Amino acid sequence: MTVNENEAPMIDIRNVSKWYGSFQVLKNCSTSVRKGEVVVVCGPSGSGKSTLIKTVNGLEPVQQGTILVNGVEVTNPKTNLTRLRSHVGMVFQHFELFPHLSIRENLVLAQMKVLKRNREEATKKGLALLDRVGLLKQAEKYPGQLSGGQQQRVAIARALAMDPICMLFDEPTSALDPEMINEVLDVMVELAQEGMTMMVVTHEMGFARKVADRVIFVEGGEILEDSPKDEFFEHPKSERTQHFLSKILSH
Repeated sequence: MTVNENEAPMIDIRNVSKWYGSFQVLKNCSTSVRKGEVVVVCGPSGSGKSTLIKTVNGLEPVQQGTILVNGVEVTNPKTNLTRLRSHVGMVFQHFELFPHLSIRENLVLAQMKVLKRNREEATKKGLALLDRVGLLKQAEKYPGQLSGGQQQRVAIARALAMDPICMLFDEPTSALDPEMINEVLDVMVELAQEGMTMMVVTHEMGFARKVADRVIFVEGGEILEDSPKDEFFEHPKSERTQHFLSKILSH
């Protein structure tokens, strides 16, 4: 993906720190994601990587620092976070679909409520996206009737139905059985190749190698490494990153 170096970043994280009580979960984190860039965030469990990605759309408030998405300051108390989140697609580890609604309704509801689309328009958009992720035939089923991989693909389609300017993925495959992981990653690879701006928290290093422009390594709430993909895998700077990669790539 060609990235315009002169453009302002789509996501700009500056000197962000966050505490839970006295525990500091993020320590002076700074990074940015340009339009069309795919950035993978990795690190050991409990390192703060999921917290970092949730600060981008204000799901996790921060005590210090500034975050901008497409020029809108997420960290400004006056910012309408509901409106901002309608433009920032978020896909969670556990799908977060409405269990009492059909797959079709899961895709239609937010479009009607937030984007004020009429039912016909929202349904047309939703079904087209279901078709895109290979699940059009499941439209009338309920989430509980689908496999985990199918539910996660629905969650991606639902996020895309809002016409997001960027997508955030928080460990989208970690709750899935191994054989279902690729069906979700394939959809994400396609999105990346189409030029969607993406920030992805994942342990899937094969995905990172295939589509990431940059890889960020987080540990203890700090960004220890923020490098172009090839540099990250071939010449990791810190010993801690080398150790992490040797562990994760040996599996």
